[in-house]
Amino acid sequence: MPARRFTFGRADEATHPDHIRATISEFISTFIFVFAGEGSVLALGQIYRDTPITASGQVAVALAHALALFVAVAVGYNISGGHVNPAVTLGLLVGGRISFVRAIFFWIAQLVGAVVASLLLKLCTHGMRPVGFSVAHGVGEGNALVLEIIMTFGLVYTVYATAIDPKRGSLGIIAPLAIGLIVGANILTGGPFDGASMNPARAFGPALVGGRWKNHWIYWVGPLIGAVIAGLLYEYVIIPTEAPHTHQPLAPEDY
Repeated sequence: MPARRFTFGRADEATHPDHIRATISEFISTFIFVFAGEGSVLALGQIYRDTPITASGQVAVALAHALALFVAVAVGYNISGGHVNPAVTLGLLVGGRISFVRAIFFWIAQLVGAVVASLLLKLCTHGMRPVGFSVAHGVGEGNALVLEIIMTFGLVYTVYATAIDPKRGSLGIIAPLAIGLIVGANILTGGPFDGASMNPARAFGPALVGGRWKNHWIYWVGPLIGAVIAGLLYEYVIIPTEAPHTHQPLAPEDY
């Protein structure tokens, strides 16, 4: 059995029709997720104008993100793998499950999808600035960073366990649901402290369109570290060394 390894990818992979379709799928899936997720935050801001979001409002935001991510992953699952998140893509990259070439295109598609979703939200809401994420008063930057690392670790670990692990069996059918649920649960846990991003694209789109950059670095560094830890742990410790190993880059016979 060949050893697990990082793969750069073939030079002509970027122009292959299947790769182009997968990149477009990541753009659309991320757009769906960010539009619904950030839209739920803007809607609550409209309802609870100038007042803190209530506990029921927090549940509504978590539910909106969970349902939107469930759909976003499901519609992209058979085309691109339904990453919808640069951190998830990085977690699969360090595990050798996706090539570096494809990861670069996925990252671009995810970020652009998030920006387009945020722009359209601003247009649809008559100029409301996207809120994005920020660290709550009384919560330190270090606390928020560790929180993002832990929550993203749980997310990427769930992705590996339900969608990647060769022993997952019929569990793979509910992978989109499980991924959506862990994000919803993490928002209920971490939302009051730092918004619970777990997704650099989800943070970047609203930050760019809304001009809200305070503590923005946390929503990149935290998720990326958490994703790398989860990817390496699951790939090299949890999955048996004799298990079949495949990655998403196209097989040679597809060219």
